[in-house]
Amino acid sequence: MREITPRTTDLDPAGALPRLVDPFQRAITYLRVSVTDRCDFRCVYCMSQDMTFLPKADLLTLEELDRLCSAFVARGVRKLRLTGGEPLVRRDVMSLVRSLSRHLDSGALEELTLTTNGSQLARFAAELAACGVRRINVSLDTLRPDLFRQITRWGDLAKVLEGIAAARNAGIRIKINAVALKGVNEHELADMAAWAHGEGMDITFIEVMPLGEIETHRADQFLSLDEVRERLAERFTLQPLAERTGGPARYDRVAETGGRIGFITPLSHNFCESCNRVRVTCTGTLYMCLGQEDAADLRRPLRQSEGDAALHAAIDAAIARKPRGHDFVIERGRAAPAVGRHMSVTGG
Repeated sequence: MREITPRTTDLDPAGALPRLVDPFQRAITYLRVSVTDRCDFRCVYCMSQDMTFLPKADLLTLEELDRLCSAFVARGVRKLRLTGGEPLVRRDVMSLVRSLSRHLDSGALEELTLTTNGSQLARFAAELAACGVRRINVSLDTLRPDLFRQITRWGDLAKVLEGIAAARNAGIRIKINAVALKGVNEHELADMAAWAHGEGMDITFIEVMPLGEIETHRADQFLSLDEVRERLAERFTLQPLAERTGGPARYDRVAETGGRIGFITPLSHNFCESCNRVRVTCTGTLYMCLGQEDAADLRRPLRQSEGDAALHAAIDAAIARKPRGHDFVIERGRAAPAVGRHMSVTGG
């Protein structure tokens, strides 16, 4: 079984380096790291059917990913989310999870989590729990097997549900993420909320985002969550909540079920005012904003020096450029996506 040996510099006491604060005085405490751009699904709103993936040589090694994540933890990141593509298809990814869990043991990190499509969860749920992963997000847009296959192009709903059950049995809390798709799953969303709450899981609905070229025009896919909320309110009593989880979702409590419904609205309601997060791709590119193209290369300083001084300098320079927010637009007359890269490249 492969293991990652932490570098000595990773073990410096917390607080030795200044915390990351952007130009708008927002502390950066949440890092999302893509460990691969590959996925075993081809969801119609996320990827083209015939994707060209990055050469494996371009990806950071697991040791480099560990070093990069640890550098951010040393600068005050308290929540670390592993993403993809599908993170659990990365070979030996559990060695990275095991290594990063040392930051949970030390108290430097509050949460280590991941976002997954659930296809591999049955294999890894017990080990994830043993590494201190206490909750995960599972992307699931329908409970209909035929529609699931249509959306994912070749996914198996039964395997995802098996993975969710395995994770729950291992003591991991699950939140379901569902993209609201006009004319596809819009009439199923209330049933999905009832199902999730009946299983003890929260659910978050997400507006489709204009990232990357796909075969379908996203104006045909876009469904405002204002409309979704109105439909949900016809069935449920929705009670707005002030609580936030550190992410972009705004939450309602459903009186009839006791569960929560989150709404992530990058188009209908910009969610950037309290943004505390940045994203790193599997190639070591740091994006300070999901909806902007400005980025910083962290792979070069990672590979140019055994020490982390150049890496921290690159991170500092990037955070100093973090914008106030994004300007996503989906228009029928606009052929190109707002951002050219696919979500699987950025890290979902």
